[in-house]
Amino acid sequence: MKIIIAPDSFKGSLSALEVCENIEKGIRVVFDNAEIVRVPMADGGEGTVQSLVDATGGKLINLKVKDPLMRNIDAFYGILGDGNTAVIEMAAASGITLLLKEERNPMQTTTYGTGQIIKHALDMGCRNFIIGIGGSATNDGGAGMLHALGVKLLDKNGYEIGFGGGNLDKLQTIDLAEIDSRIKLCNIVAACDVDNPLCGEKGASNIFGPQKGADENMIITLDKNLSHYANMVEKYLGIRIVDYPGAGAAGGLGGGLLAFLNAKLQPGINIVIETTELEDKIKDADLVITGEGMIDYQTQYGKTPYGVAKLAQKYNIPVIAIAGGIGRDAEELYSKGFDSIFSIVDKPMTLEDAIENSALLLQKTAERIMRVIKLNI
Repeated sequence: MKIIIAPDSFKGSLSALEVCENIEKGIRVVFDNAEIVRVPMADGGEGTVQSLVDATGGKLINLKVKDPLMRNIDAFYGILGDGNTAVIEMAAASGITLLLKEERNPMQTTTYGTGQIIKHALDMGCRNFIIGIGGSATNDGGAGMLHALGVKLLDKNGYEIGFGGGNLDKLQTIDLAEIDSRIKLCNIVAACDVDNPLCGEKGASNIFGPQKGADENMIITLDKNLSHYANMVEKYLGIRIVDYPGAGAAGGLGGGLLAFLNAKLQPGINIVIETTELEDKIKDADLVITGEGMIDYQTQYGKTPYGVAKLAQKYNIPVIAIAGGIGRDAEELYSKGFDSIFSIVDKPMTLEDAIENSALLLQKTAERIMRVIKLNI
């Protein structure tokens, strides 16, 4: 029997690799000789760096960068097992969780730290990049990132515009003379799971601005500023990003990556499936086990278990999902590639207890699943 274990992390509890390890322990209680292939997964958001480093035998790189308010912080990225591919979560440098609620202000926050990470990876010899662009605190169109990479965004007097979305209206000249020349040699893919344009009613400012601290007046200003920024990008680069699907991701970072770094925007789960070579591993499997902390109807909208299940469905392989909890309308997933869904919670317990004991609970759940399967062999 060949079993593929391909879960996401259980947020706040176990990494995807640790989930794999504990599910395997439970399986081996019943099927000690099973062929088990562990494939730590992610969907492009939090945990993607760790999952892909674990899946490819890569390494984590720690470094100091600037946070969204230009303060020094510790950040990280990964270099995959090929030694040439950097995987970056922009949230590690420019994420909303780095700020207190009262500090959130997209008029001021910047993606400069994300640019610093990219530059460090270039210095380490990386020429392939996977950049997860979820969880941002910013609305600057990637302007801060570009500053860190040598692009000069100048006002009418020839001075650098300030950081943050509140300064984009000052942009009059884009000078690419000193952009890091190594970028031309790179293949860059951005994990982007939204199709919002840069500007307008469904744009970055209107849809995501409020959660980043923007009030109604700020949203109007930010949207107008991004529109001006897009006009300048089109004028100097000949690339239209104002209404490009996904350009509004991460406060317009999607548009900045697209225009200046020639990045491709792709769904995160598709990038991870390709990078881990999951399809090759799954083709001849007898069973696929996936999972994440919470499974509900939203799982079908680009989450890791759904991507794994759809791939398994292509080869008519049964899929079992294991979750910390099963939420609203999870039954919808049974028509979308899932054969059964199990919760690790086996008695009344607090969330804290479930998190603390998640490793053992995963093992026991996997064992129970295998004992049922054994009845039919």
